[in-house]
Amino acid sequence: MNFTNVGIYCFLASYLVAFVLEATRLWGRSKASRLFVLLFAAAGLCAHTIYLLMRSRATNLPPLVGSQQDWMLVLAWLMVLFYLVFTFLDETSAWGVFILPVVLLVVASTYLVGDAPKPLLAAQQNLKMVHAGLLVIGIGGVTIGFVIGMMYLVQHRRLKRKHGQTTGLSMPSLARLARWNRLCVMLSFPLLTAGMLTGVGLGLYSQKTPEPVQFLDPVIIGYGVVWLVMAVLFGWLLRAKPAAGKQVAWMTIWGCGFLLLTIVGLQVLNMDSWHS
Repeated sequence: MNFTNVGIYCFLASYLVAFVLEATRLWGRSKASRLFVLLFAAAGLCAHTIYLLMRSRATNLPPLVGSQQDWMLVLAWLMVLFYLVFTFLDETSAWGVFILPVVLLVVASTYLVGDAPKPLLAAQQNLKMVHAGLLVIGIGGVTIGFVIGMMYLVQHRRLKRKHGQTTGLSMPSLARLARWNRLCVMLSFPLLTAGMLTGVGLGLYSQKTPEPVQFLDPVIIGYGVVWLVMAVLFGWLLRAKPAAGKQVAWMTIWGCGFLLLTIVGLQVLNMDSWHS
C-alpha cells in the first residue's frame, strides 16, 4: 500500500473534524457522536503515525531528532494518544474540547518550522535522543497539566453557578482534576530538568565537533527561562496546601501556558537554530 501521499494536512483535517464533532456534543451526547469522534481521531492518529514513520525512513533518523517539525509532531502525537485513551476510558468527559485545540495549534505550527534534518554523530545522536525524549514527555505532561487546569476552572465556574452536569459538557470532579493537575506538574518538572541536564551534556560534548552548540542560542536561552518558570511553579506546589485547587489551576495555566507559547514561538521564529 502506498503511503507516500500521506501529509500533515491529512491528520490535521481529521483532528479538526474530531474537534468539531466533539464540540457538537456540548448540546447533547450520544453513542453515535462519540463513535464518530473516536473514529476521526483514531484515523488522524494512524495517518500521523504513518507520516512520522515515512519521515524517519526518508531522513534515516528517529522523529525525535529528525527536525524541528518532526519533534513537534511527536509532541502532538503524544497529546492525541492521551486524548484517545482518556476518551475511551471516560466516555462522558469532554476531553477533546480542551485537548484538540492545543493539538491543532501545534500541528498547524509545524508548517512554519524547518523540516530539514541535521546530520549527527552516532554518540551525539544517542544523547540527543535521550535529551529530546525527556523534553517531549516533560512538555507533553505540562501540556496535559495546562488542559486539566482549564478544565478545573471551567468546572469550578459551572458548579459555582449551579450548572452541574445538566449540559452536554461533562467533566471529572474538582477533587480529581486538582489531583491530576498537581500530579502532571510534579512529574513533568523532573523530566524537564533531566532534559535540560542532558542538553548541557550534549552542548559540552559538541564543543569537540565541527559544529559546537552555541549556548547563547535564543532557543536554548528560551528553554532556560521556561525551566526557571517551571521551577518556581514546582516549588510553589511543594508548599501549597492540597485544598488550594483553584490557585494550583491558575498557576498551572500561567506557567504551562507560558511554556507552550515560548517553545512553539521559539521553534517558529528560529528555524536556523542549532536546537532543531
